[in-house]
Amino acid sequence: MEQPPWNFEQAHSDKPLDETGINLRAYFDRMDDGKMQQYSPNWTDEAVMEWDGNFRDDGYLFLQCRERQVGVEEYRTVLQECIRYRDRVRRLLRSSGA
Repeated sequence: MEQPPWNFEQAHSDKPLDETGINLRAYFDRMDDGKMQQYSPNWTDEAVMEWDGNFRDDGYLFLQCRERQVGVEEYRTVLQECIRYRDRVRRLLRSSGA
């Protein structure tokens, strides 16, 4: 796997992160950028879960190495943080010529 130009997993967070929060951020680091750009905050929870394709039947994200379950509400919040992070990184990469 090619390493993406971003590192949301280790980026600053305004709130403390537990193991699950860090792993969720790492999960988003590995998500294809084109796929992430398709996301719409207007989608229903069911549409988000289907779009991701990694939610279990009980409504929680299948995420290894976790202390707690990640539901779609937390997923959406962190995904939107990641989208904002990538937008900032893209601008920096463009301005640096990378």
